[in-house]
Amino acid sequence: MNSLESGIYIVATPIGNLSDISQRAIDVLAAVDMIAAEDTRHTKKLLTHLGIKKDMLSLHDHNERQRSQELIDLVRSGKSVALVSDAGTPLISDPGYVFISEARDQGIKVSPIPGPCAVIAALSASGIACASFQFLGFLPAKGKSKRDALGVIEGNSLTHVFYESTHRIMDTLEILVELYPERRIALARELTKTFETYLVGSSVEVLDILERDTNQRKGEFVLIVEGESSREETVFDEAPRNLLKVLSKELPPKKAAAIVAEHYGLNKKDLYQVLVNS
Repeated sequence: MNSLESGIYIVATPIGNLSDISQRAIDVLAAVDMIAAEDTRHTKKLLTHLGIKKDMLSLHDHNERQRSQELIDLVRSGKSVALVSDAGTPLISDPGYVFISEARDQGIKVSPIPGPCAVIAALSASGIACASFQFLGFLPAKGKSKRDALGVIEGNSLTHVFYESTHRIMDTLEILVELYPERRIALARELTKTFETYLVGSSVEVLDILERDTNQRKGEFVLIVEGESSREETVFDEAPRNLLKVLSKELPPKKAAAIVAEHYGLNKKDLYQVLVNS
């Protein structure tokens, strides 16, 4: 490929194993006039591996709004630009949205060059249902905000997928155990790299493995949480329903459900669903 039509090419790059890059991606990177990279130093290593020398400009969270118009003007002058992130498909929890949105608004041609994506790779090998899922990117760093974010899983039949870092994975799993101790999860670590691992089991089981093996806490993670199985609502007698109604006026739903469940020997998740659906 010696020349490209003027436009922007969103090029997916390897998430670990450099052999995963497609021939089309290599051809595009070799042919474009400019590469917009999240980290030019990181991308230079990939280009060196591929034997490609190319002019680059940085485009990241801190300069995207200022850089976007400069790159769009370059395309308007008849040039071609490739957009790459540090790994995987650009814009998927990576910079590029402002740039591409502005380019679309200005009628600039934008073409995807498909390839690796950590969330899709993790889902495909997890063994957890992935016909319908919700991807929520990186979880908040703070405990309360993270707990609130994980709260969307409650009563939801969709599989949920998150990215997590090595410094926060233990805290995240501890919150998951607190909220959903028996929920089946998959923790994919260092995808396509030498130490790739999948841990699949209940949140309690997966946390136990990381507590016993510190090596399993290292790397970049994709966390997959199975959706809540659909089931018919349990019918409760009048007494527990009345107590649940009274307690829910003074207590959070989970706390009220837990008290009634302990008092009557019932399932607290079913009682919680009664409150949520009422």
